[in-house]
Amino acid sequence: MPRFCANLTLLFNEVPLTERFGRARQAGFEGVEVLFPGALGPLQISEQLKAANLSLALFNCPVDPPDPDFFGSAANPDRVNEFKRELERTLEFAKVLRPDFVHIMAGRTSAPNWRAVFCENLKYATRQAPWQAFTIEPINTADIPRYALSDFNEALSILDEVDAPNLFLQFDTYHAYKITGDIYSAWGKVASRAAHIQIGGIPDRHEPTNDGFNYGSFFDGLNRVGFKGWVSGEYHPKGQTEDGLSWLPPL
Repeated sequence: MPRFCANLTLLFNEVPLTERFGRARQAGFEGVEVLFPGALGPLQISEQLKAANLSLALFNCPVDPPDPDFFGSAANPDRVNEFKRELERTLEFAKVLRPDFVHIMAGRTSAPNWRAVFCENLKYATRQAPWQAFTIEPINTADIPRYALSDFNEALSILDEVDAPNLFLQFDTYHAYKITGDIYSAWGKVASRAAHIQIGGIPDRHEPTNDGFNYGSFFDGLNRVGFKGWVSGEYHPKGQTEDGLSWLPPL
C-alpha cells in the first residue's frame, strides 16, 4: 500500500507554513513534502515534524530558490559552482531532517551540453552523500519553459549513465500528462525505476479527482505491484484544502 503525503508548499496554504504540518496530520496524511525548506530552516521543520508525528518524504535541491522563476542549476554549464554550493547547503538540511528523497532540479537551460553537465553533477552529488537517496524528475516545458529534463526516455538514459544506487526517478502524473498525453503509458515505461510519485488533477493541476484520470484505479494498480513509496498530493486546491481531500484513501 502506498503511503500518502501532502506537499506543504501547495496544500494547506490558507495558513502559514508552520501551521500546515498539524493540518496535514489531522487530514490523514502520514508524511509531507516541503519543496524549498530554506524558508524555515532545518531545526524548525524538525520540530514541526515531531510535533505532528509526520515523516519528511522529500525536499528540493536547491533549498533556497532566489526567485519564483528559479528551478535549479544542476544541468546548467554556467552554474556548476553554484550547484555545488546549493548541494552543500542542501546536505546540511538533509543531515538534520533525513528526508527519504532529495530532488535534484535540473533547471532551465538551452545549452547543448546540458545532459553531460547534469550527469556529472548527479555523479558528484550521489558520491558526496551516499547515505542520501536522490531523485530526478521530468517536468513539462509548457509550464516551465526551457526546463532541461522534460522527457522520460532521457531521464531513464540519465539514470543508466549515472548508475548510482542512490538515484531514482520521481514521477509526477500531471507532468506526465502534459509531456506525453498518456499517464498510463508513461508510468508503464518508468514504473520499475520510480521511487516517488506526485499527483495532481488533469488538466489543470487541481484536486486529483477522476475528471481527467482515474486515480482510484491508479492506486489499485500501485497496490497490486506492491509499491511502498510515497504518493504526494502536489496540486493547487480550488478552495480550502480539507474540502478537496475525497481522493485520499483512509489510513
